[in-house]
Amino acid sequence: MQIDFQTEPAKYNHWKLDFDGHHANLWMDVNPSKGLYDGYELKLNSYDLGVDIELYDAIMRLRFEHPEIKVVVLRSGKDKVFCAGANIRMLAGSTHGHKVNFCKFTNETRNTMEESGELSGQYFITLVEGACAGGGYELALATDHIILADDGSSSVALPEVPLLAVLPGTGGLTRVTDKRKVRRDRADIFCSVEEGVKGQRAAVWRLVDESVAKSKIEETLQQRIENLSDCSDRPNDAEGISLDPLQREFSEQGVHYSNVVVELDRVGATATITINAAGLIVPETTTQLKDMGDQFWLLSVARELDDALLHLRLNETELGLILFKTNGDLSNVCALDAFLQSNQDHWLAREILLYWARVLKRIDQTSRTLVTLIEPESCFTGSLAEICFASDRIYMCEGLFEGSKGEAAISLSPCNFGRYPNANGISRLVSRFWGESDLVDQAEQHIGTLIDADLAEELGLITAAFDDIDWQEEIRLVIEERRSFSPDALTGMEANLRCVGPETMESKIFGRLTAWQNWIFQRPNAVGKEGALRRYGSGIKASFDTHRV
Repeated sequence: MQIDFQTEPAKYNHWKLDFDGHHANLWMDVNPSKGLYDGYELKLNSYDLGVDIELYDAIMRLRFEHPEIKVVVLRSGKDKVFCAGANIRMLAGSTHGHKVNFCKFTNETRNTMEESGELSGQYFITLVEGACAGGGYELALATDHIILADDGSSSVALPEVPLLAVLPGTGGLTRVTDKRKVRRDRADIFCSVEEGVKGQRAAVWRLVDESVAKSKIEETLQQRIENLSDCSDRPNDAEGISLDPLQREFSEQGVHYSNVVVELDRVGATATITINAAGLIVPETTTQLKDMGDQFWLLSVARELDDALLHLRLNETELGLILFKTNGDLSNVCALDAFLQSNQDHWLAREILLYWARVLKRIDQTSRTLVTLIEPESCFTGSLAEICFASDRIYMCEGLFEGSKGEAAISLSPCNFGRYPNANGISRLVSRFWGESDLVDQAEQHIGTLIDADLAEELGLITAAFDDIDWQEEIRLVIEERRSFSPDALTGMEANLRCVGPETMESKIFGRLTAWQNWIFQRPNAVGKEGALRRYGSGIKASFDTHRV
């Protein structure tokens, strides 16, 4: 079954949105019979990938279609339960790859919520009434403020270790300690008990921000909404833009969007993603930008590339290498970047820049070999050049190529020096030249100039350059060599090499997911016939191999 990441509110099975002035309520009301696959029911607001696809869509629409919304309240539409977390029968029956990709997408969605208040002025509050366990609590952890009902039954819990022999897979351990500053021994106790923590103890331990008597919940919630609204710089009366369905055409050979083309080579186990800038129009004013709506070129490319990456991750798992190409006028892309930079305080320009930053992080966290090919008709500059620096290798055409009008060139813009940070909190160029700040400074001196292959090599901006005679053969060798290696070893190697430099909460979350959860999901103690995931709910206790590894 092919998983589709496109949806819209009219098609939601699991979430409901309503609006009240400058705040919105996002209700989690999971339909048990509408799981992504057969074989399990989504009871107690438990979720699978389909639930998270809808959540991601809702968050995107809140950002783009509702600029007036300053606070979003996450609530449960069911009595006595907030969310039971990821559906266990779904996890037990899923392939290893699906489990890991599910956790990764869920993490990326949580990160989108997490950045929203600080960067976009749209804050999230979670109101927990009832049991809030596992991934349900991790959902709450991603918001700016957690209110727990002090009613004797509502609780928060991370019971994965005692119940399932796995980790809280969407960053629960990291967010508890690094974000909420829960003391390490208390976090140890919290993650070791199935029943979780209730009431004032949860607040004292900093697992929630406050525990409130049921009679005072609505009053307290309204006060918190007002407090956070006062912190927001989102416009009061701006009109949003509509995110219309993407125009896509799927075939055995790939996927065609309006500005992005994905070509699949199943024999070579390679996907080629080409971004076409032929239709790029640079607006002169923010009014023109608003009128373009979701057809504004960079927003359209961001949505299409986002969808393409998710499609490749979940539906084309045997294609281990992604080649990135671009085609278009480099000066037009430069002008587009300059327009967005000069209007970065306008709500829509800001949202587009933030979205492109998230798509670039999606590239960073994709477990495929990433290679950028800079050819004579390429337009890798500024925002698009970030794709180069997200890649594991960058190859550039050197000199004139038969049939081309000129030599390949790249260009840098101010946005390459901090506008789009990686998960480690620094720019991709700083990551590339980690510990060599003089090389970053040297590159910065060439902002706005055309950089040919010789200069790009001298500046360290590419891996290698090849002339017309050697180009095809050298790229073929790169692809064949990569195909000969273990995909597991490559996933580990690439994830490590992409995260040089400082550690952040975000890089820790993805690092632990790539290494520890990836490993634990393959261990018999979790997924074996006698493992905890397999035996959950059967009444039979899991049987563990007691050797420590």
